[in-house]
Amino acid sequence: MKIEGKNSVRELLKTDKTIDKLLVQNGMRDEESKSIVYSAKQKGVKIHFADKAILDKESDSRRHQGFIAYVSEYRYADFEDMLKSAEGKADAFFVALDGVEDPHNLGSIIRVCECAGVDGLIIGKHRSAAVTDIVMRISEGGANHVKIARVVNVNAAIERLKAENVWTYALEADGENIYKADIGGRICLVIGGEDTGVNALTKKKCDGVLSIPMRGKINSLNASVATGVAVFECLRRR
Repeated sequence: MKIEGKNSVRELLKTDKTIDKLLVQNGMRDEESKSIVYSAKQKGVKIHFADKAILDKESDSRRHQGFIAYVSEYRYADFEDMLKSAEGKADAFFVALDGVEDPHNLGSIIRVCECAGVDGLIIGKHRSAAVTDIVMRISEGGANHVKIARVVNVNAAIERLKAENVWTYALEADGENIYKADIGGRICLVIGGEDTGVNALTKKKCDGVLSIPMRGKINSLNASVATGVAVFECLRRR
């Protein structure tokens, strides 16, 4: 997996992940670049300097900003370990994605969850985008810090959350106004796919349905935007 861009590489260096090598463009002498190189040297990362043409060829995003890190494939968190780490936490906060397939949406949602300090993000193995180079870049390195569990069955994960006294709420257009709902305590927001929303069976398994009030002529928000609005409303209320 390639991690590209200054922000993403800088955040990667803050973790304990093994970096196979770091490719740095020749002539990167600004303070931010020097700081990244210094951090990489302190961690013992193998650094290779090369001309811009080499990085352009290696880059998948064409937005490498002079830095490409090579790491092993993304390691997902264990779902049970995620639950255990939030055990006894009165305000445990999770987000589950039901069919979000756009990697740009996933990357943005990961960034939102990391910024809000959620205890874990749950995604499905099927009908769902996975954490890839693109997702890592869109998340601005957020995927290095937030716990992400990839489960076989999102509905089973919801049942498991409920067994741990976590209230689950689907975010859909036909629910209770999120600004008036009681959303305290241990909760999980369930976000549906870009075109289909939350699956009907999944919605039935949730304890409730929440909605973001709309005043315009378009009756829906992009999945990542809706997640941002809902997550930070929950954070504000907590």
